[in-house]
Amino acid sequence: MSDSHPERDDKRSFWQKFQEFLHPSPDTPDALIETLAEAEDKAIISPEALAMLEGVIRMADRTAGDIMVPAPRMDVLDIHAPSEALLDQVIRTAHSRFPVYEGARENIIGVLMAKDLLKLQRSPTLKLRALLRPVNFIPETKGLYDLLREFRSNHYHLSIVVDEFGNIAGLVTMEDVLEQIVGEIEDEFDTPDEEGDIFALADRTWRISGDTPIARINEAFDLQLPYDEVDTVGGLIAHEM
Repeated sequence: MSDSHPERDDKRSFWQKFQEFLHPSPDTPDALIETLAEAEDKAIISPEALAMLEGVIRMADRTAGDIMVPAPRMDVLDIHAPSEALLDQVIRTAHSRFPVYEGARENIIGVLMAKDLLKLQRSPTLKLRALLRPVNFIPETKGLYDLLREFRSNHYHLSIVVDEFGNIAGLVTMEDVLEQIVGEIEDEFDTPDEEGDIFALADRTWRISGDTPIARINEAFDLQLPYDEVDTVGGLIAHEM
């Protein structure tokens, strides 16, 4: 009796099996996407499924460097900044995790969870350094498939991207990778550009972007500011001055 199990000896990748399942067999990513588009036209799969499958397929040729937030645009925290300044920046940017640097922005020493700042409020003697999580550095050439697998296996949600010379190139999050599949992910903190920005500060005051519509200010603070002649809070201030 033979103990051979042909299915265990099949070394083909998932995509190879998937491509062979389709007929006619596509031999390039574009051809595969075209075949899937035909399936969507025939209502075999939904438009949403097509969009996600296309995202997964195109991820094969993309790297961390392609989707990262560039270093100059990174929101980072200074390890030596006062806790009030840190809280102000966390509220203003509304991220859940922040790279923390010491001395120069390039010297990333850890990652701070925004929720951990609450511990500083309850224990002023607690040092911020004790709250830092290890930082994960990755090369900008790292493929998105490998990056997603690493995020899942190591329970990371943020990685710092370095270039070939070891310099900080940017950062990438798990959300950035998932958006390549499902599209833009918005949460309750995301504010459409046309609506302007209203930020609560640590000293119980508010910072309001000049392009915020007066109607939104009135709604947010239960005010009756006039907006017959001007539309934005910046325009109102300029008019009054």
